[in-house]
Amino acid sequence: MLNAVLIIDKPAGLTSHDVVNRLRRITGERSIGHLGTLDPMATGVLPMVLGRYTRLAQFFTDARKTYEGEIRLGFATTTYDAEGDPVTPSGEPLATEADPNRELATHVLPTLDQIRAQLPAFTGRILQRPPDFSAKKVKGVPAYKLARREKPVELAPVEVEVHRFELLSMDGDLVRFVTEVSAGTYVRSLAHNLGQELGCGAHLASLRRTASGEFNISDAITIDGLAAYTEYLKKNLDVNRNDSSLSEYTLSDMSNKSNAPEEVNGNLADPPSALPSTEPSASISDPEVAADIAPSVVTQLSSPYLHPRRILANMPSVTAAPDIVAAIRNGRPVNLPEFSDAALVKVFASRDLLLAVAQRIAGTLFQPKVVLYSGNEPMPE
Repeated sequence: MLNAVLIIDKPAGLTSHDVVNRLRRITGERSIGHLGTLDPMATGVLPMVLGRYTRLAQFFTDARKTYEGEIRLGFATTTYDAEGDPVTPSGEPLATEADPNRELATHVLPTLDQIRAQLPAFTGRILQRPPDFSAKKVKGVPAYKLARREKPVELAPVEVEVHRFELLSMDGDLVRFVTEVSAGTYVRSLAHNLGQELGCGAHLASLRRTASGEFNISDAITIDGLAAYTEYLKKNLDVNRNDSSLSEYTLSDMSNKSNAPEEVNGNLADPPSALPSTEPSASISDPEVAADIAPSVVTQLSSPYLHPRRILANMPSVTAAPDIVAAIRNGRPVNLPEFSDAALVKVFASRDLLLAVAQRIAGTLFQPKVVLYSGNEPMPE
């Protein structure tokens, strides 16, 4: 089983579920989930959890997202993005250049300063109605299915928070922006609603997610890059180990551990230490290149899988003694030498093996909340 967190740089044209299916084929791991949907047209950071680490998904649900993109002024669309049909700001069908029987609506486009003057209404805590073409459910039916059948879509506004919404530049009818938003915010709706306020209509022309919570685009690898890395790693394992299976341990063997956290012996709170290096000394991004790489290079490749010390970075860490590890694996409360006021802590069985997330009951008494290796599951030495 491959237990890991991986950040994919999603290409345009794939759904988030398409990425899950691609990773299943590449890694051979069946249990895979993503931490926050990206629309097909969007690119960028798509965090993935694999194997037992899918049990950690609940701790990432409130992550802020950061995006860069472009808003096109002049007309709205049915989907609020470039994939929909043109409509007026109020939602009425709009003529296109391919329709000679109707005149195109024309608007005088606002200036960049005029657009910026509208932004305070779209920052802070706001009520936002999700797009009709969204996965939000109406009486158990996804809204987009109703919208495709031209059925009424009744979606109530929800409160979201826009922490930052800045316009960077304007070129003709395209406005470049950056925004940081709470989980559940539709950037498509920001673009659409801005167009309504301006009176000219607008839609999201392009979108790239550059951060999701603690994960940044610098952590990401392309799907092709992962395929190349995995293929070469498997070949190396076949030659040197007679073992073609991937796991967090074989992957860890290929990582640069010189900057990994110091191993803590016994049941001690982990001191602050440098995180494992994320800078690769070599890289492969094209499957066609993988076959040409010398065998010695694979030991220099930095693993695209994040070291477990780097995930849930805001939680304190404790490395537990063997008797405490046994108790946690059986779901029993334990005393841990963690003296902050943090409600949750990560518990490691060793430097590289994340065992559990535990919840503080009182003082230094903790109850295991999520256990990655329960008492009846094999755990590596």
